[in-house]
Parts: sequence; structure tokens; C-alpha cells
Amino acid sequence: MTTPLTSITPDGPVRGGVVVIQEAFGVTEHITDVCRRFAAAGYHAVAPHLFHRSGDPVVAYDDLEKAMPLMGKLEATAIDEDVDAALEALSAASIGPLDTAIVGFCMGGTVAFHTAVRRELGAAATFYGGGIAQGRFGYPAMLEVAADVKTPWLGLFGDRDKGIPVEEVEELRKAAANAAVATEVVRYPGADHGFHCDDRPAVFNRDAAAGAWSQTLEWFGARLGQS
Repeated sequence: MTTPLTSITPDGPVRGGVVVIQEAFGVTEHITDVCRRFAAAGYHAVAPHLFHRSGDPVVAYDDLEKAMPLMGKLEATAIDEDVDAALEALSAASIGPLDTAIVGFCMGGTVAFHTAVRRELGAAATFYGGGIAQGRFGYPAMLEVAADVKTPWLGLFGDRDKGIPVEEVEELRKAAANAAVATEVVRYPGADHGFHCDDRPAVFNRDAAAGAWSQTLEWFGARLGQS
């Protein structure tokens, strides 16, 4: 089954590629806009549609009753296939693994982390991805495999996130520090889960979103386009 991809290319020179992994609501306009932002920064951005086996829906932010079953159907093996399809699309565009980053939001942050464990890419960033102490989608708990991270990884979390306790974030920081590559965890004290999504006024935090975006561009910029 072919993975649908949203692909946006820069108008000017390409400095690398970025795989953008969706939240629990599908490849929303916000995720597409994130791709546009990366393209504006010089990256060829590709977002795989992880819900395509369920009809590829886009779910309203307040419709968790629809989003949760869709998430429940996701399995690590299939997710990895979709991520690899995005990486193959970038490879076909002459962007190699070490010039490619992956970033994910919410459940996509979990996927970005486990991709960083599974593959050697240029960089990875997780925005408030859960599954730190208990595995999700068939992946092990992040804490169990943090020392095995192969891709330089940046974790971005909000202290007000009710689903990701600060204590777990700090445990992850310590565990990831044992990896053979660079890792960093940044916490935003006033930020809730979903703080980067400006389409969700109830949780969007302008300062945290701007700070995390800047951190991500810096993390990627220091590592991609060097080969």
C-alpha cells in the first residue's frame, strides 16, 4: 500500500530534508503549514499520512472520540513503513539520510524519537511526544531505548502537559544522555500539551512555540547540509 505524502519544496536552494510527523488529528492544515515553514527555511519537507489505512481522515481538534480509535489502530511496523516511504521520497530527490531530519508533534513526537533509535539521520526533534515510561503503538518505552538513539535528538516539552509528567521528562533527559550522539531536552514552564499548534487557541503558547521552533531550526541547521 502506497503511503500518501504531503511534499513541499523550497523556492530556492535546498539545504536538506525534513520528515514531518502528524499529531493525533491527521495531516491537518497546521501540519501542512509546518511543512511550508520548513520549506521557507530551505528544507524539502515531507509529511507521511499515517492514517491512510483508515481512510486518511483529518479530525477536528475537539473530536477526540474519533481521533483515539484512529491512534489505537496504529502499529509500529506500519508507522515505520510510512516514515521510510517519506525518507525514500527525499532520497529520490537526492537528499541523503545525513542531510535529513525528522520532527514530530504529539504522537508524531513519539514516532520521531523511535525513528531516531531505529535509523541514522542528520537530526531529530520531538515536540511533546508521549510514551516515555510506557510504550505506545508497539514501540518500547522511550526510557528503555534512549541510550540506543542513533540520530542527534532534541526533546521539547511543556511543564503543564498533564499527560507527560515533568519527572518522566527528566528521567528521559538522563537516559538519553547515555546515547552515543548529542541529545538535549528543553522544558517550557508555562506550556501545555500541543503548545506549538496555533490552530488550537486553548493550548497554543506563542513564546514557547517560537522558542521551540527556533531551537529546532538551530538543531537542524547545525547538522544538515554539511555533507
